[in-house]
Amino acid sequence: MKYSKVIIESLGYELAPVVVTSAELEERLAPLYHALHVVPGQLQALTGIRERRWWEPGYPLSRGAIAAGKKALDSAGIAASGIGALVYTGVCREQFEPATACRVAAGLGIGGNAAVFDISNACLGVLNGILDLANRIELGQIRAGLVVSCESAREINDIMISRMLAERNMEQFAVSLATLTGGSGAVAVLVTDGSFNRGAGHRLLGGVTQAAPEHHRLCLWGVTPDGAGGYTQTMITDAVNVMNYGVELGRRTWAALLAEMGWRTADVDRVICHQVGSAHQSAILKTLGIPLDKDFTTYEFLGNMGTVSLPLTAAVAAEREMLQAGDRVGFLGIGSGLNCLMLGVEW
Repeated sequence: MKYSKVIIESLGYELAPVVVTSAELEERLAPLYHALHVVPGQLQALTGIRERRWWEPGYPLSRGAIAAGKKALDSAGIAASGIGALVYTGVCREQFEPATACRVAAGLGIGGNAAVFDISNACLGVLNGILDLANRIELGQIRAGLVVSCESAREINDIMISRMLAERNMEQFAVSLATLTGGSGAVAVLVTDGSFNRGAGHRLLGGVTQAAPEHHRLCLWGVTPDGAGGYTQTMITDAVNVMNYGVELGRRTWAALLAEMGWRTADVDRVICHQVGSAHQSAILKTLGIPLDKDFTTYEFLGNMGTVSLPLTAAVAAEREMLQAGDRVGFLGIGSGLNCLMLGVEW
């Protein structure tokens, strides 16, 4: 897919306030570590994540998304009345219905003839939302749209830590390790047709998708019956196979992106990947033949924020002047399912 009229106008984000170190999580798991003879320090050693951020208990997801959305709109100088579609794309949502996007739209003052809805696709949600808006813009249906997301890792971490302490076996620890990488944050991406006369923004050139749905059971997060008439959250991840099959899917998707954009790997100035951890970063960059210095990461201090990770990392990279005007940038997204979506952007 290619685009000729689509601009990523601005990015806004909100960082969660509570810093949680990997050492603190391991202190909570001390009885498990003792029972399994696990040496403290393994969490950071295995993932490269020294800390992540969580919201305060009970923090509404819509509040974070609204804050990020306001920043994106204010940065671009575009009024809420100019937004033709608002899409909330987080894994975490406030209720089954209505769409969390409705509460966010109300908080931002977006309404009227605007399309307001949720998209859910694991860690690819924001990128899927960008494509949905890009298609509407390319078709001339809207001039501007806003993708928002807010993720929270506190609750599922508390649940899985309690479960690990209760069961105290290596199997439960292994399938729960990926949960401990989770961070919290919010992001907004403002996408326009470039007609707001700012002379800024970044051209969305196109993108590609690849799917390997035969691996849909490798990472599962949801609710299960608790045996007492209620439900409880659970998350299990086959981290080794998620990485192995995910990297292979990423290889195929990268080849397809280069072909679609008419690029060679050497033509790409920067890449922003989904922020999983050090092992995944090393494996995917080596497989794709991308030098380490072309990547920019935040997982070391923000962890894995799901849908929020890639766009927020791009925003931080831009703030630190790691992305320069004219750079060819690859957004390399992958999500449970397995699905892979990569975008080509001229910064």
